[in-house]
Amino acid sequence: MDCVLDACALIALFNEEEGADIVAELLMQADNGVEPSVRGQLFMSGIQVMEVYYDRIYVKGVEYADTVLESIYAAPITVLDNVSRDIIKDAGRFKTSYSMSLADAFAAATAKSLGIALVTKDSEMKEAEEAGELSILWLK
Repeated sequence: MDCVLDACALIALFNEEEGADIVAELLMQADNGVEPSVRGQLFMSGIQVMEVYYDRIYVKGVEYADTVLESIYAAPITVLDNVSRDIIKDAGRFKTSYSMSLADAFAAATAKSLGIALVTKDSEMKEAEEAGELSILWLK
């Protein structure tokens, strides 16, 4: 299954929170799916990677966060460091239409742009899902 990982998905994995097993399974399938039809691609916006990075700084400091950052870039996750004009516009629309943070608006816009599900546990995404704007794989 192709998906965009919200920052909270990786944070759940690192903290062994609810949904960590789903994220671990997605990573395993992306890394070594038995058949190409089983293997899914995972994506993250650079903004979501930054969210994970600063969260890890708060948890254990910069050195640990640097290690986590390297592990993200080594994982089977395509990090989209550049933001297209369409994603900027969609993120702005998500931000003004729904009660979501700026970073979550970029996660939603990235998933919409790619036409794939967003993996999250952020309840602020529910309204966009109910409006048919997003497909979400919920971690809780």
